[in-house]
Amino acid sequence: MYQYVLAIHIIFVVCWMAGLFYIVRLFIYHTEAQDKPEPERTILSKQFEIMESRLWNVIAKPSMLLTILAGCTMLYLSPVWLKMPWLHIKLAFVFGLVGYHHICESKIKQMRNGVFKWTSSQLRLWNELATVFLFAIVFLAVKKDALSWVFGVVGIISLGVILMIAVKIYKRYREKKES
Repeated sequence: MYQYVLAIHIIFVVCWMAGLFYIVRLFIYHTEAQDKPEPERTILSKQFEIMESRLWNVIAKPSMLLTILAGCTMLYLSPVWLKMPWLHIKLAFVFGLVGYHHICESKIKQMRNGVFKWTSSQLRLWNELATVFLFAIVFLAVKKDALSWVFGVVGIISLGVILMIAVKIYKRYREKKES
């Protein structure tokens, strides 16, 4: 039974992460649409609101709930895991990811109400945080070692920094090309 629940857990983690990564991408496009002239801005905003709502309510939110339900079921089936220090750290990252999820949900509501507090560059950085959570959680789950997540996180932060430098270089290139 445990392996079936584990498989369900992994499947919905993948779905949840896909939803989290894509929702922030939609936030970026939605934010950038605010710079467009009317009626293009209104048309794009309405379309992004529909896409965000469907992604969130059909994929991201149910996947998070099923991930947590399967995780709790695994702990019920094998409570010995709760004595393992690595699991405590993993669960701390999972709680962080749930917090990230809820902040994304508040962004959906803000944007629906015409409030755009973050720039597209800030949203790109925000997207990298989900990647850090993912790496830390996966390294902990696979290695079952409280120290392994440190190396995974350091690696992904380094990758994130490199990606952000590349994004900034591309942005400057794009702005130069447009002017």
